[in-house]
Amino acid sequence: MRNMKVKGSYNKSLGVFELVSLGVGGTIGSGIFVVPGIAAGIAGPSSLIAWLIAAVSATCVMLSLAWASSRYPSTGAFYSILSRVFGKKTSVTLVILYLISSIFGIATIAAGIGQYVSFFGVSNILLVEILLLILFCLLNIRGVRPSGLAENFLTTLKTIPLIILAVLLLPYIKTSNFVPFFTPDNTGFLKAIIIIYWSYTGFEISAIPAEETKRQSDVFKSLIIVMFIVVFVYLLLNVSLIGSVGSTILANSPAPIAAASGLIFKQSEKIVAIIGIIAMMSALNAYILGASRVAQNISSQFNIPLLKELSNTGTPAVAVLVCTALGIVLLFFSNHFGILASISVVTILLPYIFICLSAYKLFSDRKIRLVAAIGALTTFAILISQYVK
Repeated sequence: MRNMKVKGSYNKSLGVFELVSLGVGGTIGSGIFVVPGIAAGIAGPSSLIAWLIAAVSATCVMLSLAWASSRYPSTGAFYSILSRVFGKKTSVTLVILYLISSIFGIATIAAGIGQYVSFFGVSNILLVEILLLILFCLLNIRGVRPSGLAENFLTTLKTIPLIILAVLLLPYIKTSNFVPFFTPDNTGFLKAIIIIYWSYTGFEISAIPAEETKRQSDVFKSLIIVMFIVVFVYLLLNVSLIGSVGSTILANSPAPIAAASGLIFKQSEKIVAIIGIIAMMSALNAYILGASRVAQNISSQFNIPLLKELSNTGTPAVAVLVCTALGIVLLFFSNHFGILASISVVTILLPYIFICLSAYKLFSDRKIRLVAAIGALTTFAILISQYVK
């Protein structure tokens, strides 16, 4: 009897490895394969400072979420945490902002895949993007188990080659590629932070399927592991990219990692493009899973028909369909990575700030409060910097 599936309820089938795969999969996706070139074009070598600032901010947000979600575990994560501190209207508004960010994120990742698909001379890029969205929609409808297994495979397949590539590029680093370090106005790295922060978003997906985990403690562990892996890979890779080929080459390439890999392997662009597509497929899968759980959770709180329902496989099938469909619709309005990513980041920063504020209010421990305060202040500063000329 204990192995029987209960219709209309989530199935506890995810462990630490699956949660880490979802977090790393959602974070290391389209961003790292596209953003280094955009950031280098904006700030040159000083974009490295932006990567570091974003890492500090995102890590503080992650720790705040890890502590808060360990105290109030719930699939969907955000409403159960935010509603403990803030009113219903504020909490709902923040969850809706997160959902908007996630749906724009789905479209952003699909657009990023399109940039790498272009390496293979595909003419109808939009069709490829839509077909991949449908593929991962169907995979998620089947259940969290097949989605989790796919995430394990795709995340492993993309992370190890990225680390290997970064290490192989180290001997090609030239100090001249870091000079001049700053742009003429010396503040270019501030302008690059918002697009760079997109690369760090997605770690929270590890905390979203809390009711689908075998042990509640796995959520906290997975968030810590995810951020360690992400920060290590991002900083190592960006130093290698800028140091080996220089900011100008990165900025002029739609696929900067593919451009840098040409130093090591001849005709390597297509190989790296394949790795990039795999990475973004992994992120696409994670984002659809995360967005659908948040949509189902908030729908169940307010008894919204269909969206609140779970199938007999423990999947919010309607929520998966709706989130994917909205992502497809966005692609018809804009298939531009930079625009979609910027909107996704701006709409997620406010929920991040309030997660930090929640942790600050929920805990009396000085260390937790300090980390939460740093996370809220840095994230707020990054958000405000986009509106200060």
